[in-house]
Amino acid sequence: MAKLGSVPQQGIRARLALDTSQHASDEFRLLELMDIEKERARKALQHSQGSVLWLDSADRPAENESLGGSVQADLVVVGGGFTGLWAALQAKEQDPSLEVILIDSARIGEQASSRNGGFLSATLTHGLANGVARFPKQVRELVRLGQENFDGLVASLQTYQIDAALEVTGNLIVADAEWEVSGVAEFVDLLKEYGEQAEFLDAEQAQAEVHSPTYLAAAQVDSGEGLVDPARLAWGLAAACRGLGVRIFDNTTMVSMMRSGAGVLLRTQSTGSLGGEIRANAVVLGTGAFQSPLRAINRRVVPVYDYVLATEPLSSQQLDSVGWKGRQGVADTSNQFHYYRLTQDNRILWGGYDAVFYNWGKVHPKLEQRPESHQLLAEQFFQTFPQLEGLQFSHRWGGVIDTSTRFSVGFGTALDGRVAYAVGYTGLGVGATRFGARVCLDLLYQPQSELLQLDMVRKKMLPFPPEPIRTAGIQYTRRAIARADAQQGRRGAWLRTLDALGLGFDS
Repeated sequence: MAKLGSVPQQGIRARLALDTSQHASDEFRLLELMDIEKERARKALQHSQGSVLWLDSADRPAENESLGGSVQADLVVVGGGFTGLWAALQAKEQDPSLEVILIDSARIGEQASSRNGGFLSATLTHGLANGVARFPKQVRELVRLGQENFDGLVASLQTYQIDAALEVTGNLIVADAEWEVSGVAEFVDLLKEYGEQAEFLDAEQAQAEVHSPTYLAAAQVDSGEGLVDPARLAWGLAAACRGLGVRIFDNTTMVSMMRSGAGVLLRTQSTGSLGGEIRANAVVLGTGAFQSPLRAINRRVVPVYDYVLATEPLSSQQLDSVGWKGRQGVADTSNQFHYYRLTQDNRILWGGYDAVFYNWGKVHPKLEQRPESHQLLAEQFFQTFPQLEGLQFSHRWGGVIDTSTRFSVGFGTALDGRVAYAVGYTGLGVGATRFGARVCLDLLYQPQSELLQLDMVRKKMLPFPPEPIRTAGIQYTRRAIARADAQQGRRGAWLRTLDALGLGFDS
């Protein structure tokens, strides 16, 4: 095999760099090579299906019945994603006598909880750097709680025999531009300062782990990082909930929520125009990026679409060409970053970069397919792995993420403390949702809990401005982030202002 960095292993951009160094190309040649890249990506996508890899399974559980008529419960959980499932499960573990009902407007785990990359992380704050920036006095406690939450999640998988394809692999955080190398080194130092296991890898060491000619350095992070099949995690949690007596209703949308006597009344609408109502003592909302009946949530969360590709399974020869013996999850370090991993059947899941906010926070199933984003992802895939030219993509999809101004989960209550919510995870919620659900239950039932003294629980997320300022500001910020990546990470005046206001994000 040729040495990484030599011409046979390089993609079109590397060949272009060689041509220009020999004064053999011009602007026309550049455009020609870009067209070749686009055509290669287009061919790799031509047989892909517009569906979610994780949900495309013959043994996907059947739908649960819809709710019709009037029922009563001690606790109602709204939303059948990870937050809702963990809330229902932990509520029954805490008090088996509770009558718990969980409702979802579609099917269990069908939205963000099954559309992500399956990266399981111990972080509760969307990364240590974000936690240090926002909760500096309590970072060590948050790191400890995050690891306890990670360990508790793994223990729950064992207790309930949930086969979520867990792999505790660690992560690689890679630099593929010169300006990112120093940031990776600083990240390793930060991790070590807070007791995390991490190692700085130079270009040769990074490329020895995963054979990409683009890698210039990497952080090998070995603590509190793993991978799961997110759909199977959701399905397993739902089965565990039912085993403890939780009643689950699919295709049941909450249309209103109000105080009723000493409790809460939820009115619902189900498939087939069946109306229903639930009278409950308490409610947990795990509605994510979707519109909530609580304006306090809608002001603090915006929906952002993330797009993903999955390849067909790699052959043994293709696997050898990329190395990846450690099977780590991988992410790069630009502001617009990719995340990627191997699946159990040795596909490469490749997503991120082109996060899209649609004007006025539009959310619609049609937005789950965005050809220009999938095309761009495919082009970037082959730039990272030129040796895989000819590999086909089998699946392409998108999902909506609940993003907040502090880029990590926030909490609140409503209706005189009878309703609790956790929203705004901004990704990396596969593990953090278990903690978020625990906090919601403490807000409802354990007012003396130490978790409620944390700044990240007590302090509210700053709201986004009202429309049309919200849309204008978000779109301007997206363009500013793209400019920063194109200018070796130099953050312009707008991003520096957001940083000063505590609204910036630097992963």
